[in-house]
Amino acid sequence: MKWGIHFDLAKKKDRVTEIEQTMEEHGFWDDSDRAQGFMKELKNLKDVIEEYEHLKRDYEDVQTLIQMGYEENDESLIPEIEEALNAFIGELDELKLRTLLSGEYDKYNAILTLHAGAGGTESCDWASMLCRMYQRWADKKGFTTEMIDFLDGDEAGFKSVTLQINGINAYGYLKSERGVHRLVRISPFNAAGKRQTSFVSCDVMPDIEDDIDIEINEEELRIDTYRSSGAGGQHVNKTSSAIRITHLPTNIVVQCQNERSQLQNKDRAMKMLKAKLYLLRQQENQEKISGIRGEVKDIAWGNQIRSYVMQPYMLVKDHRTNEEVGNAINVLDGNLDPFINAYLKWNAQSSIT
Repeated sequence: MKWGIHFDLAKKKDRVTEIEQTMEEHGFWDDSDRAQGFMKELKNLKDVIEEYEHLKRDYEDVQTLIQMGYEENDESLIPEIEEALNAFIGELDELKLRTLLSGEYDKYNAILTLHAGAGGTESCDWASMLCRMYQRWADKKGFTTEMIDFLDGDEAGFKSVTLQINGINAYGYLKSERGVHRLVRISPFNAAGKRQTSFVSCDVMPDIEDDIDIEINEEELRIDTYRSSGAGGQHVNKTSSAIRITHLPTNIVVQCQNERSQLQNKDRAMKMLKAKLYLLRQQENQEKISGIRGEVKDIAWGNQIRSYVMQPYMLVKDHRTNEEVGNAINVLDGNLDPFINAYLKWNAQSSIT
């Protein structure tokens, strides 16, 4: 079994040794942020190594079962062998996919923003459905979610909503969701019961935790305060603590309203702005920022990356990879892995060709 070479196992073990030696140095724990970063990387490396070792044991077990079947000519072992082999293949595919998450920003948490587009109230409701879908997906992965900012729709749903999704490789997985999502269904907001199409755009950015070397001229910023949206007691309803920062030269807008004070919201928003400007600078020599933010497209017909059809049949189809799932309800309940996995494979193949 030579997969250890494919997964750079020796390199990962060397990095574990290097980190453990660094942790033994005097003063290592003085910088808590730096120490936390090393601890997170160490856990991720050890998880991959342990997963590989577990996979190796499963492979050996399958080989033993097959050998027993041949030696004893026992056909009753066939179902057990098939079950063990299928489980092994599933685990191997999952580990292979994790090796594709090697981008500079893949390991970071993700900041995901949804904007309702063409479709009015229906699109606002669609934004809330997508928000729930990503929250459910995060729950299934063992990730945590935090709502950074949101603007309620006039009748239902969200005009816009921003989530931070925390977990190892959250951005690496969710970068596949960047683009326009299209819903086709009989709208509950249409009195005539007609089928309606609506759109929501999804933007995904990595939450870069390290200090970023970005200088921002205060004169180039427009900072607006506003009252936080939704339920939250007297503090939310009566205090203009929410912050919106617009970087005038690039027209980048960031918002935050989930912290307790205006100052905390401003600090959080500035961190998001610095991350976006940093990524923009990293990509400024390219024709477009497709590697990080994706192309900016109208939230309307012809620009969708994925369609969710609820009527007259059920089908979710990704238009980049051609991945299809017939159970749309299951997808909207957070079962996104078939699409995410297909995208990672497709993206890796595209970068090769």
